[in-house]
Amino acid sequence: MRSNKEAELTAALFLYAVRCLAEGDQPALRSLNFGPREVEALKDMQFSDLGRLDTLHSHCLTVTLDRENFWAAIGRLREWRVSGELQKDMIAADASAEMMEELFGTGAREYVRLRRMFMVKTVQGRPPEPSEDEIQTLWEAWKARTKGRDEQRLRREEYLPIQDETGISLRTIWTQTRRWVDYGTVPTMRNDH
Repeated sequence: MRSNKEAELTAALFLYAVRCLAEGDQPALRSLNFGPREVEALKDMQFSDLGRLDTLHSHCLTVTLDRENFWAAIGRLREWRVSGELQKDMIAADASAEMMEELFGTGAREYVRLRRMFMVKTVQGRPPEPSEDEIQTLWEAWKARTKGRDEQRLRREEYLPIQDETGISLRTIWTQTRRWVDYGTVPTMRNDH
């Protein structure tokens, strides 16, 4: 028999309820309005009963939308999508493993997997030290972004724009700005403007 949306909804409810029962999640069952009789009926269900749910053409639910939780979930999904895109772009731009770990919590295996997926060549060793001009350019870009902020570290979404603006590698941006923040190592700047 062809499945219908009512049967799918009912099957989802039954599967969820059976799982709640198996895990002993009584509060979840009560929130769905399952009382003692319904719980006993669930206990009597057999696996083959679940397969017959697709013959039902109605459902036993009253579904309401919790708007606050809905929009919170949508917001979180959007954040994850944006974060995922940013991770992808940063990996493609040769972000270091340490940088990805600190900014996104990306573990070593995931980092290697992402680099392979985006065909980023493996770089051995430390990046070369930047020239005085690069340090000057980076210093100005960093100060412009962190001016007036308590937190002097760059936000994860600020690295790529600085790379685009300065032409300096992400690895160098990461290393230099970390030195300035963590160790207070401030470069000597030219005063020609």
